[in-house]
Amino acid sequence: MMTREAAKSREQIEFLSLEQLVPEDHLVRKLENAIDWSFIYDLVEDKYSDNKGRPSLDPVMLIKMPVIQVMFGLRSMRQTTAEIAVNVAYRWFLGLELQDPVPHFSTFSKNYTRRFKNTDLFEQIFQRILSECIEAELVDPSIVFVDSTHVKARANGKKYADEIAEEETKWYAEELWSEIQKDRLAHGKKPLKEQASSEETDDEDDDDNDELPPRNESSKGKVNKNTSKKKAKRQKKERHIKKSTSDPESGWFHKGEHKHVFAFSVETACDRNGIVLGYSVHPGNDNDGKTFPALFEKIKHLPIEILVGDSAYKTPAIAHLLSTNKVHLLSTYTRPGGKKGFLPKYTYVYDEYYDCYLCPNNHVLTYHTTNREGRREYRSDPQVCMNCPYLAQCTESKECRKTVQRHIWEEYVEQVEDLRYHPEMKDLYGLRKETIERDFAIAKELHSFRYTQLFGKARMEMKAALTYLCLNLKKLAKKRWRTRGKTAFCTAISIIFCALRNIIRKLALGCLPNASLSTV
Repeated sequence: MMTREAAKSREQIEFLSLEQLVPEDHLVRKLENAIDWSFIYDLVEDKYSDNKGRPSLDPVMLIKMPVIQVMFGLRSMRQTTAEIAVNVAYRWFLGLELQDPVPHFSTFSKNYTRRFKNTDLFEQIFQRILSECIEAELVDPSIVFVDSTHVKARANGKKYADEIAEEETKWYAEELWSEIQKDRLAHGKKPLKEQASSEETDDEDDDDNDELPPRNESSKGKVNKNTSKKKAKRQKKERHIKKSTSDPESGWFHKGEHKHVFAFSVETACDRNGIVLGYSVHPGNDNDGKTFPALFEKIKHLPIEILVGDSAYKTPAIAHLLSTNKVHLLSTYTRPGGKKGFLPKYTYVYDEYYDCYLCPNNHVLTYHTTNREGRREYRSDPQVCMNCPYLAQCTESKECRKTVQRHIWEEYVEQVEDLRYHPEMKDLYGLRKETIERDFAIAKELHSFRYTQLFGKARMEMKAALTYLCLNLKKLAKKRWRTRGKTAFCTAISIIFCALRNIIRKLALGCLPNASLSTV
């Protein structure tokens, strides 16, 4: 029998409360139970006047609105306010009654511009929730996974201006320069002068090449010709980049043949439970090796034992930085470079005791100099190489001389390679797809982190903080919702279990080869 009374209850009047309308297991109840949101008042107290102006919106409600937007993957604040107007669960979470008007969608933007801009408010909220996760024993900082993801900027890829990229000083330049000078003095070489111009650099390079002095006027001409080529090569180092006219703080990012967009790079660190420990935001054209120090500065206070990253982090500078902070770097295999058809570098064996290289034909390449890039140069004897059967596969030098370079921090990279071969480390590296990569996937699929509708790096940092605090808050809320009402006995059992797990991990770490860990 057909029923036609579906709309008869639309005008029904009942006495109900919001508490009755929100389901018992709704996510907003878990979020409200997870932390005491009143800590926000202390963070924003200095942003409001005590006796001037009209009464403002509740700061807690003001912060909870973007949390709702990010937590439930809503596209914009305009859509968020529209959902709050009809969703009783959102009203309950914000503390609004059924008849209360919803704040205008521009309210948060105005407050951000007038009060929260150029502050670290959202970073403080992120750190507070992270500390709550640590207190709830959700964080295991002994093993940290790092990687970066790109978030598409609100910028048209066809609206840009060509600019010459300014040469930036590398973050490790000062320390590397000091190490170069010490290394040259240790090998009996004179210290290098500060690089003021290309001419001075060319003169210094010619001083280093004192093994082949010019014999006549024709050879002098060749030296001058080579010097001019070096100058021209340095002048060609000017790099042109695309600068967005919509969002100049974003960077031109290209991956493969089809993905070319303006984007931001968000470098992130998490533990083995997927809890985000830190993040940093950079233009999309900055690589991981360049942006890593900003992220490491935020997490180096944690008791990190192993840091797991892909091949972008396996550089001499990063390996040296982590080693000085007593952190082991675990990375992946890197295919050796070099010119096709020539012998790869690993066929030349380094002898640490005599500080020299042995070529595949068992001839010695002796130390020659340490250049400005921090690489020691080892050269062969042309008289020996002239009759070598491997000469065609070894070098194209007209002088029949092979040069092998070795970075002064190469030993730290070799320690990373030694650690990679341990069976337990291979399994640990495989956890990247279950930790950092899963965080990126969840953030992009469920929390609108694939792109941003905001302009500028500062707002992108706010979006990253909101996204990652929501990821951590969900895990914290679920655990505290499950454990509510449990006895202290269960809590003690959990503490003992975590302690045993840490002891087992440290014992496993102690089984690593001594050669790979003794110098770290």
